[in-house]
Amino acid sequence: MALLIGGVSFSDQESALEKGVDVLIATPGRLLDHFERGKVLLQDVKILVIDEADRMLDMGFIPDVERIVSLLPKIRQTLFFSATLSDEIHKIGAKFVLNPKIVEVARVAQTASTISQYICNTTPKSKQGQLRKLLKEEPINNAVIFCNRKKDISSLVRALKNHQFNVAALHGDMTQSARLAALKAFKDGETKYLIASDVAARGLDIPSVSHVFNYDVPSNAEDYVHRIGRTGRAGRTGRAFTLVATTDDKKYLSAIEELISVAIPEHAAGASEHKPSETEILSKQPAPAKNSEKIKEEAAKPAQSEAPKTNQSDTQKPNRPSRHNEKRPPAWTGGNNFDDPETIPAFLR
Repeated sequence: MALLIGGVSFSDQESALEKGVDVLIATPGRLLDHFERGKVLLQDVKILVIDEADRMLDMGFIPDVERIVSLLPKIRQTLFFSATLSDEIHKIGAKFVLNPKIVEVARVAQTASTISQYICNTTPKSKQGQLRKLLKEEPINNAVIFCNRKKDISSLVRALKNHQFNVAALHGDMTQSARLAALKAFKDGETKYLIASDVAARGLDIPSVSHVFNYDVPSNAEDYVHRIGRTGRAGRTGRAFTLVATTDDKKYLSAIEELISVAIPEHAAGASEHKPSETEILSKQPAPAKNSEKIKEEAAKPAQSEAPKTNQSDTQKPNRPSRHNEKRPPAWTGGNNFDDPETIPAFLR
C-alpha cells in the first residue's frame, strides 16, 4: 500500500511505488503528477473508490478525477461516496458509475444536548454588523464561522480583518499546504476565528471549539448538524448561532428544525452577557454592619442628602416677601418640571 499526497517529497513516494503496491491511496493532483512522471500505471486497476465526492467538488478536484477515470479500464468496479447527495453530486456520479445501486445510511438528525442553539434575525445589510456584535459579546475561546460560498468566505475574512478580528479562511480553492497551515494556526490558538466552507471543515477534530456561527443558513439541513457538531465535543458545552436574513434562510431554517425536531429559540439582544443567578445576586449583597460605628455611618447617609432645615424663627414669620426679596428673586434650585408652575423660578415666569 502507498500514500500519495501533496506536501510530501516525491522521492519517498516513488520509493514506495517501486516496491509494488496493491492499494493506492492518493489525492487526484498528486496521482496525476506521478502518472505524468511515468511512475504509476493505471491500465490494470480493478476497483476505483471515490471518497468524499462532495468535498472534492468544493475543492475543485472533479476535473482531475474525471481525467483519472478516463485513464482507467472501462470494466471495473466503482464505489462513489458522498456525505450529501445534491443534484450536482448526482450528475457527477452519473459520469463515473453505470446503473449504480444506492446505499443510504440513516440520516444524522440529532444535535448534541451540550450545544445551546440560537437564531438571530437580521437583514442582508445588517448581517456583518450582527456577526461582529456577537463576536464581541460572546465569551469565545475560538470559533468556526460557516459560509455557503467560497467567495463569501474571502469577503468576510477581509471585512473582519478590517475590524481587527483575528481570522483565517479554509475553503477548497486553497492549496493543501495553505489549508494545513490555517488548521494548525487554529489548533495552536494563533487564529481565533476560522471562516470555512462545509466540506473543507468536515472532519475537523478540535475538541475545544467553543462557538459555531452560521453566517449563512445551510441549504442542506444535514449540513447544519455537521456544522454545529464542531462545538460541544468531548463533554464540553458549546454555543451555536445562525443568522437568518432572507426568505430563503427562513425556508432552510424550517427544514432544519423539522430534521432535528427542535424549535431553535431566537437570541435576545444582550443575552450574550452573563446574567447572575439569584444565588449570585444574594451573595453580592453587602454584609450587615458588624459594629455600632458602621450602623451610625449608614444611618447618617440619608441625612446628608436632605435639604437644610429652616430655624424656628423663620417658620414663625409670615410668608410675606420684603422689598429686598422683590428686587432679588430667590435663587433657582434647579428644578426642571416646567409643566408645574410651582416649580418654575420666579424670574422665568
